[in-house]
Amino acid sequence: MKSNIILIGKKAKKAIQKKVNYTTKNNVLKSFIFLIEKEKKKILLENRKDIKFAYKKKIKSNLIERLVLDSKKIKSIKKSVKDIIKLEDPINKVLERWKRPNGLLIRKISTPIGIIGVIYESRPNVTSDVSSLCFKSGNAVILRGGSEAINTNRILSSLFRKALKINKVDPNFVQFINNRNRKVVDFMLSKMINKIDVIIPRGGKNLIKKVQSVSKIPIIGHLEGICHTYVDKDANLKMANKIVHNAKLRNTSICGATETILFHKKIVKKFCNEILKSLHNNGCKIIGDSFLRKFYKGKIYVAKERDWSTEYLSATVSVKCVDSCEEAIKHINKYGTSHTESIITSNKKTALKFMRDVNSSIVMHNTSTQFADGGEFGFGGEVGISTNNLPPRGPVGLNQLISYKYEVLGKGNIRK
Repeated sequence: MKSNIILIGKKAKKAIQKKVNYTTKNNVLKSFIFLIEKEKKKILLENRKDIKFAYKKKIKSNLIERLVLDSKKIKSIKKSVKDIIKLEDPINKVLERWKRPNGLLIRKISTPIGIIGVIYESRPNVTSDVSSLCFKSGNAVILRGGSEAINTNRILSSLFRKALKINKVDPNFVQFINNRNRKVVDFMLSKMINKIDVIIPRGGKNLIKKVQSVSKIPIIGHLEGICHTYVDKDANLKMANKIVHNAKLRNTSICGATETILFHKKIVKKFCNEILKSLHNNGCKIIGDSFLRKFYKGKIYVAKERDWSTEYLSATVSVKCVDSCEEAIKHINKYGTSHTESIITSNKKTALKFMRDVNSSIVMHNTSTQFADGGEFGFGGEVGISTNNLPPRGPVGLNQLISYKYEVLGKGNIRK
């Protein structure tokens, strides 16, 4: 096992030595789309094997939901690749330039990061998105998907490798670790520091915690998505109802789903019943504080301290009432995970204060937290969302998978 993983790292290093031009990159992605459509039945067949395995292993229903592929999801996978094709090549771009008094011309030039290791669970679309984004940004990628999706991930990665071969590009730009043994992950994180430049984990809390505790390689990612929607005293009820419903229930299993709703106390009596009953009528469990329970007429569970720091990833939401925007900000900065927060208000001054003072990687005004997604940002897709204070931060797409170098041009200059 160890020798195989080291060999994968060596092959990736060799692959990135040869630079691939913009046209060839896009031709590879076009070939990949063609192959996905051509092998659609086979992909679905492999996916059914994984679903059967997942049920047998009694994997959580929300993970199985992420695992399942159908014609609609395959269409979405192809669309993401098409969107990436439309994006400019992010490599060898002049990011900045300036001239020094001594006559030296300095240019800051975008470069690939190098070799990216991605450790992920359940979602087969990650294989496609990550392979496409890493390759177009000039990086090689080593994929280690979850055991529950091994068949689907294997066929998708093999189709990408086939697309590379068709276009006479080293197939080792994309490599998939075809091994369910969990020791593979430990080895990648602790022994591949000279073969992998950055690790991107995508999955549940336990996976991320493991990666953070074991990895000797820099990490891009987030631990939890405890996202908040704050309904301000100057919010429009109709807008707030629509946004909160979408933010919580559109897809409860994604990291951008709202987990806590904050109501300004001045509008609780007028707003809470319409908004929360809409959630309840669609199967959402409401957990609220003592102030909310005075006004909400529906079924409600008593909120405990731990609820403010819980990522439910299901149709459950905690609700807290606050005296002011300042208190909402204080609550978010205390209990949030620096992921995504939204304020609903018609007061631009309040909105600006909220957006400036909340410490999260994504802050929104009058819209749903479910837009926390690289595809929705126009990035073509994402390899994940980063809540690190160091860049990249937020959705990590094509233009975030780069590093840079400085080119210094002189005319015989010497330093005095």
